[in-house]
Amino acid sequence: MFSCHGIAVLLAANVLPQFEPVTKAQFKTNKVQAIVILGGGLLPLAPEYGSTPALAQPSDRSASRLRFGLWLARHYCLPIAFSGGIGWAAESAQPISEAAVAARVALEDYSVKLRWVETKSRDTAGNARELAQMLHQESIHNIALVTDAWHMPRAMAAFEQSGFKVTPAPTGYVLAQENVILEWLPSARGMQACREVLREGLGLALQRLINV
Repeated sequence: MFSCHGIAVLLAANVLPQFEPVTKAQFKTNKVQAIVILGGGLLPLAPEYGSTPALAQPSDRSASRLRFGLWLARHYCLPIAFSGGIGWAAESAQPISEAAVAARVALEDYSVKLRWVETKSRDTAGNARELAQMLHQESIHNIALVTDAWHMPRAMAAFEQSGFKVTPAPTGYVLAQENVILEWLPSARGMQACREVLREGLGLALQRLINV
């Protein structure tokens, strides 16, 4: 069952808090000052681009978040921060930070220079902590946070604890993508989506226990 994408869709809708797509009214009402994008992984080796670490590429998830954050920044004329170091799980295989790769891709592929590039964090709590040091000293407190919808509850809590007023700007929703029969057939995509949703659900439960 947990290899079916249909189960992931049901879990995401019932286990995790829900977030609607961000609106222009939210940007105006919340007086958003900057777009914050969280890294979502890296391809340390991308032979099609070259064999050196300097040509590492963002994962599909990171690329999607980056593209959406750049789209928001263009529409609302706001500066961009990208946060992502070398994650705990990728320590031995990843020679360069997610943020450094994102900065290069944003400049080369979109002709956009990121204003803040945070390369030290290793997890979501670190994203919030490190960016607070960078942005608060420039009086940036109201942000639009870009990450996957399933990751947003935990990420938003971490940034609020670090003193930010957060406008959620989710992407990567867990939604049905194929016809009904295929959604209920086991697949690697379904297993991965279930894993992500369950991990976030357990993370939120643990977070609540710690804060009791």
